[in-house]
Amino acid sequence: QVQLVESGGGLVQPGGSLRLSCAASGFTFSSYAMSWFRQAPGKEREFVAGASSSGGVTKYADSVKGRFTISRDNAKNTVFLQMNSLKPEDTAVYYCARSRIVGVLTTMTMYDQWGQGTQVTVSS
Repeated sequence: QVQLVESGGGLVQPGGSLRLSCAASGFTFSSYAMSWFRQAPGKEREFVAGASSSGGVTKYADSVKGRFTISRDNAKNTVFLQMNSLKPEDTAVYYCARSRIVGVLTTMTMYDQWGQGTQVTVSS
């Protein structure tokens, strides 16, 4: 069955960095766009970053542009999110998700498989 397993979350000080990983299994990873979403307490889940099936096209939320980088290794069935210059407002549970289509869309309903999430806390 399809599995998405995130890792790499933790507690980091403002200005610090983290690298999240999402290991995929149970499907042809290289055929699907993949994205990261996040959900802060009391807020709706929101799009963070996405990569097309080849990784050649990426998209970012305005709030993370220039600080976060999404990448993927199709040989290892893994998608990454490098997060730099972290801010307290980046605190959230981060989820990876598989797109229903080849392209990168920001709408949650366009994603059909989700990981369990990994907590990122930015605090001094």
